[in-house]
Amino acid sequence: EHPVTELTHEIDLVEQMIRVASGQKLGFKQKDMTIKGWAVEARLYAEDPYRGFLPSIGRLKHYSEPLEGPIGNGALRIDSGVREGDEISMFYDPMIAKVIGYGDSREAAIDALSETLDRLHVDGLQSNAPFLSAVLDETDFKAGRIHTGYIEEHFPEGFSGTAPTEFQLKIMAAAAAFMHTVFVERAARITDRITPLPEEGLAHEWVVILNDQRFPVEMRIPEGAMDLDEAGAEIWAPGLIAEPVVLTTSWKPGEHMFEGTLDGQDFSLFVADRTEGYKLRHRGYKADALVCTPRIAELHARLPEKEPVDTAKLIASPMPGLVVSVAVKAGQEVKAGEALMVVEAMKMENVLRAELDGVIKSVNCEAGASVAADELLIEFE
Repeated sequence: EHPVTELTHEIDLVEQMIRVASGQKLGFKQKDMTIKGWAVEARLYAEDPYRGFLPSIGRLKHYSEPLEGPIGNGALRIDSGVREGDEISMFYDPMIAKVIGYGDSREAAIDALSETLDRLHVDGLQSNAPFLSAVLDETDFKAGRIHTGYIEEHFPEGFSGTAPTEFQLKIMAAAAAFMHTVFVERAARITDRITPLPEEGLAHEWVVILNDQRFPVEMRIPEGAMDLDEAGAEIWAPGLIAEPVVLTTSWKPGEHMFEGTLDGQDFSLFVADRTEGYKLRHRGYKADALVCTPRIAELHARLPEKEPVDTAKLIASPMPGLVVSVAVKAGQEVKAGEALMVVEAMKMENVLRAELDGVIKSVNCEAGASVAADELLIEFE
């Protein structure tokens, strides 16, 4: 990859190609080329690692990247060809950007790349950033123990995210508690409230539910200080954060990147509002966060779990794409493994096959139709 060569040899290869094409001679020889430092490149793609890396096409509703230059223990270079609002179509390569970390050592280059992926904001479609971050955090990758079967060896059942580290749980619990506190404090300042504020003031004692884990959290924010860049908040979470630690952040409602420092350690989270709670992601781990008062958390634990929808008789499109051909019709009997239709995206044809024996009840599309991800294509009786 030419960015890696350029960064480790301090040479612009494209410039040299243009000069040679115009008839100029190279101003250096092979013996003049020496390697300086390390560089690691990741290709940021519009593909869904949670669905077997199928293309994830659509419009980039949000796209932002950190500035090139120093980051983490190294430095950053980004070669991108998109802008916020651009469309990633089904007809071309789904690459969004080349992201390169570089530094004096391999560890510094990896750290710079990891810090960059934490701060890339891609929304409107899925990217492979969580998978890239997960690989960079792998012990074997950091040690250079890599080979062509690396993904199959480390993710034999496909990529479904990574287990959370203690640090990830801490920063997610702290960020969720702080965001919720900000929203509660803002709501408290609304005039003519139907429900009056309690005389003792607003409580900042919460229970943060991250997926299925519950963490009591107490937060102390300095009077009138919602911007914690300078005035930090104290966070304490029995069982997770043993002693009160300080959280600093400049996060504001509406921002999708929560950057801050917890107990002196920098971090960056992707955040998004849900109908109830927040979506959080840090590297390969993502969680749905719900912030409740202790009493509401107690009642929430008693709610019955929603039964998953039975989709065994439904065939949905695994990705946005173009229906190339349909091989079945209503009333037809099919066997498990039989081809049903072909959907094309990113110059690749994907054959959808029956997962069970049965009779086709309905076919909801025809050849030439454009379909969205999860759109119902075929239903069995």
